[in-house]
Amino acid sequence: MTDLVRVYVPATVPMLADLRAKGRLGDEATAAHAVTPALREWYAEGDEEELEYVAFTRAAQGALRLLRQDAEAPRRRVVVSADVPASALVREDVELGSSTVRLPEPVQLSQVASIHVDGTSVAEEIAAAADVVEEALAGDPDAQFTVDGAEDHELEWYAVTELDELL
Repeated sequence: MTDLVRVYVPATVPMLADLRAKGRLGDEATAAHAVTPALREWYAEGDEEELEYVAFTRAAQGALRLLRQDAEAPRRRVVVSADVPASALVREDVELGSSTVRLPEPVQLSQVASIHVDGTSVAEEIAAAADVVEEALAGDPDAQFTVDGAEDHELEWYAVTELDELL
């Protein structure tokens, strides 16, 4: 039996369409977030659920960065939760607190556990946050306020079987 690790992959709605059409997310190595040893050490008092939430939240922020790069994508953050073999994870960075991992191959549709997407009602706030996410990461307090406002909205949960309805 292979040990599986839950990863959270930042995505966009067009990337979900590709997932449905091709049966995989991405065409090459995939950046994701997971509960890593560095995250566990940094947040030692956190239980497993809290650590998973940190990794998930960072993936949602990664989705904001993808939206900034794709002006045509609907302004909705997407996080794809998938279970991949632990042996497939490459820790991207060992900085204390990091949750970043790289998957050497695309995530297969069969590995997807669930899909999380912003509701359409928050598109305006998500658009504003996507526009300033890089500035927020660089330390701009006004930009951080805008991103924090977007992060106040929980993503909606969808089963993999609802992918067609989502699109």
